[in-house]
Amino acid sequence: MTDLATTAPQNRSRKNLTRQFERYALLLVWVLIIAAFSIAMPNSFFSWGNFSIMFASYAPAALLALAIIVPLTAGDYDLSVGATLTLSASTIGVLNVWHQMPILLVLLIVLAMGVVVGLIHSLFIIYFRVPSLVVTLGSTSLMSGIVQWMTNSSTIGGIDNSLIMAAVGYRLFGIPYAFYYAIAAALVMWYIFDYMPLGRRLLFVGRGREVARLNGISVDKVRVGALVMSAVLASAAGILYAGVLGSADPYSGLNFLLPAFAAAFLGATTIQPGRFNPWGAIVAVYFLATGITGLSMLGIPLWVTNVFNGGALILAVTISQITRGREASDIG
Repeated sequence: MTDLATTAPQNRSRKNLTRQFERYALLLVWVLIIAAFSIAMPNSFFSWGNFSIMFASYAPAALLALAIIVPLTAGDYDLSVGATLTLSASTIGVLNVWHQMPILLVLLIVLAMGVVVGLIHSLFIIYFRVPSLVVTLGSTSLMSGIVQWMTNSSTIGGIDNSLIMAAVGYRLFGIPYAFYYAIAAALVMWYIFDYMPLGRRLLFVGRGREVARLNGISVDKVRVGALVMSAVLASAAGILYAGVLGSADPYSGLNFLLPAFAAAFLGATTIQPGRFNPWGAIVAVYFLATGITGLSMLGIPLWVTNVFNGGALILAVTISQITRGREASDIG
């Protein structure tokens, strides 16, 4: 009896230590990677200017990762966020540069376009019962074709300087405002996820739609809201991308999709293991950005970036599934 009374608290203590390590393991690995690259390249990598550029240039990817985790929490996938980003940035170029429309009006149009994209996805996914993977994959191809048509497959320069200044012209502690927009979005999302009924409804719907429905939650409305918010955040990422880049590129925005998805799943293994969470996603984005930036500065061939992102996605999904399965087992 005494042995059992002693062993139980020890097991609980060991389990708590393991959970605490899991919460911050990715942060620890991130610090170690920064240290390794800093030792290898002390004059180039380990500089405030390098980190400043990295924080700003990956801010659109951070917003995309946040966009992805909203429907993921509710049990749906949105593979179209990269295409939505590209469509938004290209629309800014076409309307502001070619048609000379005021930038504020253009930004409102772009955000409204995100709402429309989300509602179209909801129509097919929720009311016609088409799997979200199929719908958003199809809309990715559709939007990519529209972008190439509207831009004549060319990069559009000359975007209003006020947008560029708002993204990278103004700085706080030497870091462009673009980074802080992503942090602000994560802060708002964290508050909604953890402290508002809407966040709990999203989580309940993702864990079990039938159970959520029996508990009086309007499952379809929650899913519609998640898909619309995902598209709006992706449109906001397009605005930020246009500001950071200073132009509208009809192709390179899609390159954010894979690292954003990898970050969404990798983020579910840290801070709040077993849950898609905004702070985990932000940490994961910049963890991957650090790896890619460091490898690029070492002169590693370009194909290594694709290997790095693809491997990170597979590993992140695997670890996330293991963690989520263990969390569910503990709850059960």
